[in-house]
Amino acid sequence: MTSTASKKIAYQGEPGAFSHQACKRWFPDNVPTPFPTFEAAFAAVNAGECELGMIPAENALAGRVADVHQLLPHSGLKIVGERFLPIEMMLMGVPETELANITVAFSHTMALLQCRNSLLALNIKPEMFHDTAGSARALSETRELNRAAIAPEIAAELYGLKILQRNLEDAHNNTTRFLVLTAQDQVVEPSAEKILTSFVFGVRNIPAALYKALGGFATNGINMIRLESYIRDGIFASTFFYAEVEGRPSDHLLKLAFEELAFFAEEVEILGVYPMDPFRATQSS
Repeated sequence: MTSTASKKIAYQGEPGAFSHQACKRWFPDNVPTPFPTFEAAFAAVNAGECELGMIPAENALAGRVADVHQLLPHSGLKIVGERFLPIEMMLMGVPETELANITVAFSHTMALLQCRNSLLALNIKPEMFHDTAGSARALSETRELNRAAIAPEIAAELYGLKILQRNLEDAHNNTTRFLVLTAQDQVVEPSAEKILTSFVFGVRNIPAALYKALGGFATNGINMIRLESYIRDGIFASTFFYAEVEGRPSDHLLKLAFEELAFFAEEVEILGVYPMDPFRATQSS
């Protein structure tokens, strides 16, 4: 890997997006490098152009990011970490304006929905835009005094805007989980005590196939914290599953569980073995 690549971390979206903010927060020594699509970000990491990728996998309110589940298997990338970013929406305008001047706020549809009640209370009309960070960039170009953008704090810093109101989001427990990815040949076995293993597998279209495939995890006392199904290649009879369990595959009991899984499942692929983020411990059961 080149020295240039070792200083870059790939993300999908415009500069000033939440993914950009996540890169800056946890990998300040890497240069955040934007790509228009998840596919392009994955390809940059796989080719060695970027050392790492910061990819959103799920949101507490909006659910999983389906593209990531489809792209990760057979991608040549592995998960080496997880990070949880609180989604804090900032209402921002040009430096010359004040909150009292704002009649319209524009942003991505999801951001507007998450700030609906706050906008109503401020008597500000919502207006859809294709991207949160893009709305901040657009406002920095138009310089309208009566319009505000809803975007991450980093977008205000990047585009020279003033934050008019912080934490505009209606639900303050909204969080996005990011996966940190790297090329397969760069993976180092984690030494942390609490470890997660992510994997995918398929089951044959026969009765009780999933029950039998998962039996080894139950009998060996493995805590499975996530199990999601998804359709692969548009074939409804070909159901695949994304799963996460506590432990590393080399642990005796988890090794036995994977051996039993192999009898009833097909195309089992380990996507990553990585430390559990301490954020999980702050969540009540």
